Amino acid sequence: MGHKVYIGIDNGTTGTIGIVGNGVEPQIYHTPIKKEQDYTKAKKNVTRLDCIAFKEILDKYNHNDICVLMERPMINPTRWTASMSAIRCWEAMLIMVEILGISHQFIDSKEWQREMLPKGVKGSEEQKKASLDIGNRLFPQFFDFKQKDRDGILIAEYARRNNK
Repeated sequence: MGHKVYIGIDNGTTGTIGIVGNGVEPQIYHTPIKKEQDYTKAKKNVTRLDCIAFKEILDKYNHNDICVLMERPMINPTRWTASMSAIRCWEAMLIMVEILGISHQFIDSKEWQREMLPKGVKGSEEQKKASLDIGNRLFPQFFDFKQKDRDGILIAEYARRNNK
């Protein structure tokens, strides 16, 4: 018997958190964030995970019943600022999950996309559109959720289907 609650995390400060499971009402959240002055002397804002709000999402479920499937962050030296933002968000989420003692695994985007998206989908824009379409088909209750994709909930559904 697998976990009862599957939480899929589409990495990054603009990502989503999807929740599905046995006897659980499906949920989707925008990754909770806060914007503040960066640690640098020059005026520069940074977007960070709101750890308290993230913990509140996780605390809605018995931690022993949860499996978190975290998408690996995008690391691309030509997109340094975005990569740093993604890795900082991922690390903060990982620390919270570890502190709470929640079972977790990591996944590459290609792994869940191969099963959840149609074959032949290429490029970021096509993937986002396919994710939105498939996510809305599987979870029509989130049709009006303001986001360009449904990656978080599709990652959670992938975990549920594969009994991760």
